[in-house]
Amino acid sequence: MPAYPYLCLRMIAIDNTLISEDVIDKKFVCDLQACKGACCVAGDSGAPLDKDELKILDKVLDKVKPYMVPKGIKAVEKHGTYVVDEDGDYTTTLVSPKAECAFVYFDEKKTALCAIEKAYLEGKIDWKKPISCHLYPIRITQLKSHEAVNYDKWDICKPACACGKKLDVPVYKFLKEPLIRKYGKEWFKKLDKSAQLYLKAKV
Repeated sequence: MPAYPYLCLRMIAIDNTLISEDVIDKKFVCDLQACKGACCVAGDSGAPLDKDELKILDKVLDKVKPYMVPKGIKAVEKHGTYVVDEDGDYTTTLVSPKAECAFVYFDEKKTALCAIEKAYLEGKIDWKKPISCHLYPIRITQLKSHEAVNYDKWDICKPACACGKKLDVPVYKFLKEPLIRKYGKEWFKKLDKSAQLYLKAKV
């Protein structure tokens, strides 16, 4: 795979990643006032975790606990900070089956927020939150020699899609910070340049 990005059918290849064109085409800006943080509550399992995040999660737990709700703490004390889901993947523990993530707390407007991120923002830890949470609605799939970077469409994110269209912000630009966290500044520069070439070719 060449170091310089090139365009191919339905995907953009950069270094060891294959990026779906939806990451450029689709518009997205989170609208917490509308969705109330539903992505932290809905679904059959918790947030996907990389193997190197398991030890980090255990390490920061004591400093995150003050921001967690009692039932979240109880779930973690019973099951641990992470579990293996039905697909064999590591995920954050849920409060109960098909309920919210154990690290969720709710503000006065009943919006679901992340206790891990709260601890980070208050300077208690130096890890913002699982990269899968930071990157959503992008999901990363490990292939044999590459990583697939895909846009994950979910009905609960309709307000975010509407907001993104109104503000004309593509998924990859909305997720600039976590994409740089995951792949680095140079990779993002290549993606941005490839996106401009891709959009110009569509005109």
